[in-house]
Formats: sequence, structure tokens, C-alpha cells
Amino acid sequence: MVDIRDATTSDIPEITKIYNDAVLNTTAIWNESVVDEANRLAWLNDRTRAGYPALVAIDDSGEVIGYASFGDWRAWEGYRYSIEHSVYIRNDYHRKGVGASIMRALIHRARNCGKHVMIAAIEAENIASIRMHEKLGFEKAGHLKQVGVKFGRWLDLTFLQLVLDSDSPVSR
Repeated sequence: MVDIRDATTSDIPEITKIYNDAVLNTTAIWNESVVDEANRLAWLNDRTRAGYPALVAIDDSGEVIGYASFGDWRAWEGYRYSIEHSVYIRNDYHRKGVGASIMRALIHRARNCGKHVMIAAIEAENIASIRMHEKLGFEKAGHLKQVGVKFGRWLDLTFLQLVLDSDSPVSR
């Protein structure tokens, strides 16, 4: 069983570990340098100030096993209803439904924030993440070739999007 709740400052050590594992061992994050807890605390504070959620997935023993959040897609006003999200799950919990569980909660929060489109930017060879997003209703929206580099190779980026509502911008 997995519980989903808002992240708190006490979750920062585990969030940092999950983030740094992804930096060191995956192409899910295209950064090559690990971060410290102060970095992740600043990230959490930035999300909170913006009114955006940072959620954690908790296992039966109370341990943080994943986290997810979203932020602005782009800085300009015309994009104010579009967001890009991130979701990271502890390695030993991959493919156990944790990602989908936390994503459902994040999608719900995005709708409650009045957002219209949620965007996923996923390394093109991360088929498991792409499939999970598709099962949640995301549709492929684009593919950029060789726009990143990590582990000495070029990386492609696949974009997926989920339309969260059918409201016209005039009704907002």
C-alpha cells in the first residue's frame, strides 16, 4: 500500500537521495552533478511559494519512495495554464505502480489549480515512463533528436501531454 501526501521539510533527505540516484544512474535527469539537501529544500520552497504541490509517496514503513511535482511550462503569460511535471521513484519501487499512483494525485492537484495542460518531457528510450504516461491518458506530442547529452551519448526527448479540462480560456 502506498500513501500520497504533501512533501515536508523532513522529507528532504530522502527526496535528495532519490534525485541524486537518478542523476548518477539514469537519464531521467539530464544533470550530471549531484545536489545537496539545501538545493532540494530551495526547490520545495520555490514550489510552495508558487502554489504548486510537491507530493511524496510513502510505503507501509513510512519511508519516502518517490516524489512528484509540477511547475510552469514556460515563463510567459500565455503559457500560464500549462505545466510540466517531474516524477521520480526510488529504484527498488520501479514498476510497482507507485509512479502511476503519485501521478494520479498530481493530475488531480493540477486540475484543482486550474491548469489546462500537463506536459511530460521524457528521455526517448525511457519506454517504461512513456508507457505509464500513456496509460494515464497522455498523448505523444513531439520528439526532439539529440537535444541533450549524458553518459557520453546524445539523448532524444519525447514530449507527451495531457489535456486536463475542456474549458475555453475566455471562461477563465
